[in-house]
Amino acid sequence: MAAISKRLGALSVFSLLAGWAGGARAEMALNFPEPAAGVAQEIYDIHMLTSAIATVLLVIILVVVGYSLYFHRKSRGYQADQHFHETWFGQWSWVIVPVLVLGIDLTIADSAQKTLEKVWEVPKNVDLMDVKVIGHQWWWEYEYLDHSVEIDGKPKAVRVESRYLPEDQAGEETAGYLRAVDNPLVLPVGKKVRFLHTSADVLHAFWVPELAVKKDAIPGYVTETWVDLTREGRFSGQCAELCGTWHSRMPIEVEVVSQERFKSWMEEQKQTMLVAAAEASLDKDWTREELMEKGRGNYNTRCASCHQINGEGLPPAFPALTGSAIVMGPLQAHLDIVLNGKPGTAMTPWNTLTDLELASIITYERNAWKNNTGDLVQPRDIKAAR
Repeated sequence: MAAISKRLGALSVFSLLAGWAGGARAEMALNFPEPAAGVAQEIYDIHMLTSAIATVLLVIILVVVGYSLYFHRKSRGYQADQHFHETWFGQWSWVIVPVLVLGIDLTIADSAQKTLEKVWEVPKNVDLMDVKVIGHQWWWEYEYLDHSVEIDGKPKAVRVESRYLPEDQAGEETAGYLRAVDNPLVLPVGKKVRFLHTSADVLHAFWVPELAVKKDAIPGYVTETWVDLTREGRFSGQCAELCGTWHSRMPIEVEVVSQERFKSWMEEQKQTMLVAAAEASLDKDWTREELMEKGRGNYNTRCASCHQINGEGLPPAFPALTGSAIVMGPLQAHLDIVLNGKPGTAMTPWNTLTDLELASIITYERNAWKNNTGDLVQPRDIKAAR
């Protein structure tokens, strides 16, 4: 019986290792990801050229060293040649080898320089689609500057907020572990896109390997990069600048779709904005049920990443909202911190949201979980507090 148990235990361990190895092989790649933009393809080609040259040189060196070790070993009675430096090759090899190496380096450097210039210099006199990328602690905001809707008589750019999505809420289309977001950046294939990078708080960096895009987002500055999208797909990236406690939870997902699909998606976004604006402009008293329903969705989307779905937070960086002095205290103090943030902390101003969105969030926070203030905040209260 003991022998059987040992065999079963060994078989289980073997199966576990085999399964892990299979999963690891599925996740690991031996090369860069397949490019999805023209500039990314050029970078990939330079990488492959360098790797090929290095591989050829390595093989030549290994063959020469292996041959010398085997045929010139002492056990065969080989006597070292003490006059090699006096031969023609011995005298000129110190010139020939460095010249060959320099020639190879210049070949690689020339290609790299041309590609680097193409990466940093946004093309002129071409049809570009402008997308403003704004880094926040800890989410991304995308503004499609070439696409807008008229709200209250003023054009407003189509805007998308993209936040980390916990693994248990991620769908099958996501790019992998800790890479899921609620709203990806959607772009049309075959289009040249200029990214305008900036930040609302601290340093961030927008990085998507398949697109060859990596640029710092600096508060108070606008920098630019560009891509020429060549194939459809869903591509994953990450904030590449240490930006605070949840730096690791600033994934990026870019979904490149067909021109027709992009137009359809853009129309959906515009319609959603119009409906939200019309709803927010309604001068009515919203019921508790309506505010709590909207507040739950808005809170889970915008606030739960820091304060958690259950309101328990992650002290001390992200304080709990359940039973907190702010949430359970005077309403005006709660309005003030949501609208204006709190300097020196991760709590940033949320005054970019509509009056209805803020009213629903604050109502939800004051009446959810164990909180029971009974307060109802109407959009006009937010408007008066701005």
